[in-house]
Amino acid sequence: MDLHAEAKRAFAERIEQCAYPGRGLVVGRDPAGEWLQVYWIMGRSENSRNRRFVAEGGTLRTEAVDPSKLADPSLVIYEAMLERPGLYLVSNGDQTRTAYEALARGESFEEALATREREPDAPHYTPRISALLDLSRERPALALSILRASDGDAAATDRASFRPAPPPPGLGLGLTTYRGDGDPLPSFRGDPLWLPLAGGAEDVLEAFWHALDAGNRVALAVKRVPAAGGHGTLLVRNRFA
Repeated sequence: MDLHAEAKRAFAERIEQCAYPGRGLVVGRDPAGEWLQVYWIMGRSENSRNRRFVAEGGTLRTEAVDPSKLADPSLVIYEAMLERPGLYLVSNGDQTRTAYEALARGESFEEALATREREPDAPHYTPRISALLDLSRERPALALSILRASDGDAAATDRASFRPAPPPPGLGLGLTTYRGDGDPLPSFRGDPLWLPLAGGAEDVLEAFWHALDAGNRVALAVKRVPAAGGHGTLLVRNRFA
């Protein structure tokens, strides 16, 4: 398989031409070999759009643009990126904190997410998507997870975990919450997507920002992580200042 061609195809079909991929994350490397984590949020409702990203060191969190209009913070206000020495987490909900605390206790990424379920926002039952970049070992390691409502019983959660080999420079592996617009919204299916990470972090931020639907995009962040580990650096773009 030509991975670069596949990544361009997936980017076009699943990001550029998709009105509502929902929230999404990507973990991979730029062409120079520096690690990147990408995370974005989108919104159709006033509550979902009333948000922005705030970067504090290696932490990325959401906050309300206008707190007086915040109807329900439970699924929209959370830490999206957290890091420990050599460990870099990104997710679309407060499971970021769940995984962070579990890793601090010596538990695994998968053990942490086994305690969580898909989001309770019927009828969509938004999937929880999460990823870990582990640079604490001799060789880099990735883990991705999606917790999705079961097709047989929406009260139950299907769990898919992935432990892919690190992607080549210039490529990343990503998950989105949805496959497009709809009512209810159709959940992501299948393996993580190959996606392009061309240029540096600034180039990646520009590419994804302009690819996301302008009417639904809310905020986008790219974290740079040195190839050998160390503190990450965040770039953020918000629709609403």
